[in-house]
Amino acid sequence: MDTSQIIETAHALADAARQAVLPYFRAQNLSADNKLAGQGFDPVTEGDRAAERAMRDLLEQLRPDDAILGEEFGHRQGTSGLTWVLDPIDGTRGFLSGTPNWGVLIAVADDTGPIYGIIDQPYIGERFEGGLGRTGMTGPQGPRALGVRGNRPLAHSILFSTFPEIGHPDEKAAFDAVSSQVQLTRFGMDCYAYALLAAGQIDLVIECGLHPYDINAPIAVIEAAGGIVTDWQGNPAHGGGRVLAAAGREQHDAALAALSRLI
Repeated sequence: MDTSQIIETAHALADAARQAVLPYFRAQNLSADNKLAGQGFDPVTEGDRAAERAMRDLLEQLRPDDAILGEEFGHRQGTSGLTWVLDPIDGTRGFLSGTPNWGVLIAVADDTGPIYGIIDQPYIGERFEGGLGRTGMTGPQGPRALGVRGNRPLAHSILFSTFPEIGHPDEKAAFDAVSSQVQLTRFGMDCYAYALLAAGQIDLVIECGLHPYDINAPIAVIEAAGGIVTDWQGNPAHGGGRVLAAAGREQHDAALAALSRLI
């Protein structure tokens, strides 16, 4: 495996997605289709489709033997043993609303899970990476190292999640059991919450109902920064579902005890 070529390809994909998606952000009269067809609201825009097409087209040129799993255009088989896991806009609701907390997620996974990932925010110009011996970010303030906050009690921890409506009632009760113990709970950050955890700003992200393309890149970035990502039973989380990301073993174990007890 040529790790340098994989990393170069991942950054090329992020560059291509930036160029494809930014013309749609805060565009007048941007419309969205609803994937849930009247049973809720899960939007997809032309920005989502354009960004994923740009990344897939580049992979056809640079890594034709690799598999692809993307949110908008599904799964393409490969022969190399590697899969590119793509979410062209994680946080389409935020994108549609004009908020800058959405991002492009790019991961490379083998049969054990993600080995490298990028969380990219095109509008802000921040890019977080982790895996294959690399960890760091670039942005308006220049390049910076990534590193999680480390151990601290829940009473001193900051918890993020995307939605205050956390799954089924039992999942909501489990989330609330953790939220009631932390110093601060905030909502609505989508993939940017995972980037903040890797950057040492927050302690926990707890979510459920995720897909593989939602979480593979965050896992790679957070683990490279020294953090922990599991499901709510302490098992690997790259398949999606219920996810617990933590900046230290102390926060992880305390949150896991509450989550696993109530579901």
